Amino acid sequence: MTETKKKAATKTTAKTTTKKAAPAKKTTTVKTATAKVAKSETKLSGATYATGKRKDSVARVYLVPGKGNITVNGTDMKTYFKRAVLQMILVQPFDVTKREGAYDVIAMVEGGGLSGQAGAVKHGISKALEKAEPDLRKALKVAGFLTRDSRVVERKHYGYHKARRSTQFSKR
Repeated sequence: MTETKKKAATKTTAKTTTKKAAPAKKTTTVKTATAKVAKSETKLSGATYATGKRKDSVARVYLVPGKGNITVNGTDMKTYFKRAVLQMILVQPFDVTKREGAYDVIAMVEGGGLSGQAGAVKHGISKALEKAEPDLRKALKVAGFLTRDSRVVERKHYGYHKARRSTQFSKR
């Protein structure tokens, strides 16, 4: 009987050692993420900052004098927004103000889908352009880029499938 107890005790100790090894991996990923954020903050010391919003998306936009590169969440605009329509939305404030290639844009976007994120970055770029050059306010205001599009998804109501979709009507 004592031999079986010893075997059972060795099995339980083996299980506990494997469980303790897992949390060590999580701490290393957190350290690398904070290192990336610290690197991006040092590069943006002389930038113009603005926040753009659209639907559920919020974009933090930094505008730096440069060659016209647009970076969204650490990747190039063309790889992040693959659809041409979304890329066109981001460039619209520069087209209206005739400032193509004058500024580099670094944007961090959270929440919502790609369409909402593109609208949030466009709103942020427009606000940052206005801060950098106040003379551009009239052109941006006429184009409607400075007003926040306040349309959001309607909440789901009680007794309905979605916000307004009711149950199927049954005659009998």
